[in-house]
This record gives sequence, C-alpha cells and structure tokens, in this order.
Amino acid sequence: MATFQTLPGFREFYPEDLAGRSHIFRLWRQTASTFGFAEYDAPVLEPLELYKAKSGDEIEAQLFSFTDKGGREVALRPEMTPTVCRLVGARANALRRPIKWFSIGEFFRYERMQKGRGRCFCQFNADIFGEPGPEAEVELIALLIQCLRAFGLTEQDFYVRLSDRNLWFHYLGALGLDEPRIRAILTAVDRHEKHGDAAFAVYTEQFGPLDPGLKDRVMAFLSIRSLAALEQTLVGIADERLAARLADWRRLLRALEAMGLARYVEVDLGVVRGLAYYTGFVFEAFDRKGDLRALAGGGRYDDLVQKLGGPALPAVGFAIGDMTFALLLEQRGLMPKILQGPDVFCVIDGEAGRLAAFADIHALRAAGFRVEYPLRDSAFGKQFKAASESGARLALIYGGDEVARGVVKVRDLAQRAEVEVAKDQVALHVRDFLSAR
Repeated sequence: MATFQTLPGFREFYPEDLAGRSHIFRLWRQTASTFGFAEYDAPVLEPLELYKAKSGDEIEAQLFSFTDKGGREVALRPEMTPTVCRLVGARANALRRPIKWFSIGEFFRYERMQKGRGRCFCQFNADIFGEPGPEAEVELIALLIQCLRAFGLTEQDFYVRLSDRNLWFHYLGALGLDEPRIRAILTAVDRHEKHGDAAFAVYTEQFGPLDPGLKDRVMAFLSIRSLAALEQTLVGIADERLAARLADWRRLLRALEAMGLARYVEVDLGVVRGLAYYTGFVFEAFDRKGDLRALAGGGRYDDLVQKLGGPALPAVGFAIGDMTFALLLEQRGLMPKILQGPDVFCVIDGEAGRLAAFADIHALRAAGFRVEYPLRDSAFGKQFKAASESGARLALIYGGDEVARGVVKVRDLAQRAEVEVAKDQVALHVRDFLSAR
C-alpha cells in the first residue's frame, strides 16, 4: 500500500503545534486591534497577471502557478501587498482615511528551503493607506515593535533597521547619477552585506568601472548609523529634496523617541530592500544575536495602488513571517506550554449517571467551559486516571449514590479536596471555582 507524505516545504500542524501557532496569531490580532487596525481577508488564488504587474515576469520563477479549468492563468499568492492594493483601490473613494488594515494569511513560494523558510508560510501583514507623511511610518514601526514585544521580547532580542530609498535617490542624484545608474547602485547596496565588493558587479556590467571616488562616497553613505552622522554627511550639499527628507527623518525619529521606542531602532542605510516598488522609508526587524534571517520587513510604496489600476494613494506596510518568528520565540524560551485540556472532566457510573450528567455537561459547555466525559462506560479508576491526565481542574462525579440523592461530588484535582453540591447548583459552583483561580 502506498504511503503519502507532506510535499517538500509544506507544513502540517498536529494539535499541539497548531496551539503554538494560534497563540502567535492571537497576540498579533490583539496588538493590531489596540492600534486601531481592522482585519480583512482575501482569496488565496489570484490572477497571475496581478503579480506580473507588480514585480514583472521574473516573479514567475517563485510562483505556484497554473492554468485553471476555465483557461485562466492563476497563482497561489506569494505575498499580500498586490491583493490589498487591489482591494483598497477598488473602494478607495468610499473608505475613511487613513485606511489601517491588517491580515494573517497563508502564502506560497517555490523557493529553496532553509532554516526559517519554507514553500508554505504564514504572515501578519499591516498597511496604512492615504497618509503621505512619516506619521504612517511612526504608527507602523510602533506596531511592528509591539507585535514582537507582546511575546516578552526586548531590545536585547531584536532591533529595527531603518533606511530610506528616497534619500538614496536624492543623494546619488545630487552626485550626478541618472536613474538607471542609481538603481544599479541600490541593487549593489542591497547585496553588499552578503557579497561585499562583488555586489558592485551589477553596476560595472552595465556602465563600466565604478569611479573610485564615487564608490568611496557610496560606501561612506552606506555605513551611516545615526541621524547626526547623516546630517554631517549632507552638510554642504545644496539640495531642497535632501533638506526636506532630513526633516522627515527628524519627525520620524523624534516621534519614536517620544513613544519610548528609540532603543529598538537603528539608522542603517545599508537596508534598501530589493523590491523596486518601494519609494521611501524602508525597515527590517532582526534578531540581535544574528542567528536568524530577517523577522519582518516593509516600507513605503506610494505608486503601487495606481500601478495596479486604482487611484494615486500613498501607502506603507510591513509583514512578519511566522516561521522565523516562532524559531526566535523557541530560542528565547518564550513559547509557552499551551494546555489544551478541559476545565472539567465528568466521572460517570452507569446509564443513570450518564443521563444525569448530560444536562450539566451541555449547560456547562453552553456557558463556555471546556468539558469532557468518557464516551463509553469504564471503571471509576480508569476514569479518574483519565481526568488527571487530561489536565482538568475539576472532576464532577456522578455515582449511583449521588444520583439517587440529587447531588454531584466536585473534586479539586489539584488539591484532592471534594465537596457535594446540589445538582441544580453545579454550573454556578464550577463558574465560581474557576473564576477565582
């Protein structure tokens, strides 16, 4: 007989594993709600053209794409940004601004598998539409930080690297470079951390040798790690766009400092994020110890809604992947042991006890308590063992004598103490006991 296994890069979640993922999702949802973000969802299958329009034909290499039975070219979504831009663009005139939305969904990319990366993964996505100033970045970076802090992570565990593609464009433009050369330089900057000087091959292949003086200025700009250093570097460059951009940096960093979040944020112009649709501030969250790949990333993409058929609408967003994030929590010992046992376990003697218990079982479940009972008759000893192993707080005992007298024995399984309760008071007693602990 054939045996079937999960496809490479895909995941399965047994109940104990799913409980951990559900814990992560629950805290992300709670955090987004406190920031006033509204949750949305969207199809997992989209037209292939949606991703080509955003990223070009090269994206197809990573897609799970096919032709459906209606002859349409479709793909499992590899990310949420094009979809949310489509949704917002379709109703932009009817939505109150700023539009603050979040989602938690599943995504698919045919990539080489490695630690913290699979071909099927989940992401928390948060976006703000309709706010052109750095106030949107303030809100999103604060949300990102709190989405990590909610689990007990501190500035000793992670940090956010903050950069600015617009600043790079204005700076390199002031040095005399045209847009194609600027884009080639930014591609090199994006790859420099991993490949060193070899990253500049992308420039030399297109435009010939890079002037040593220009390279020195690019490397000096790339190494900037503070606002003061940035301001000092730009002294003497008379460019209104650079001056305006510095003002935005000051507004952003002052606001984060006022929130008490400055210790989590580092200026790092080496971060430019490779996707060409980013148009301003970009940021990434990283593990302080450097053992893991990026925990989260995002930035401003003011042109994408219009590019995908909607109106001109400024936008900023970020995503947190669940795989790397779960690894970080496990490394730091912050993934709690999640008990999925019942609140109450019913120990039942015979058919009379079973019928007497059913009314209480249903009433307690309707009141929101988790209740289990043996589906088949078994010895009291086995039932008490099952009650202890289940992790229940209370055992309700429906023996023949108790049923005859119209009472139920309630045993505290931790303290091994018992009391008798009138049958019509069982639900009230259970509620009072569990709410007091």
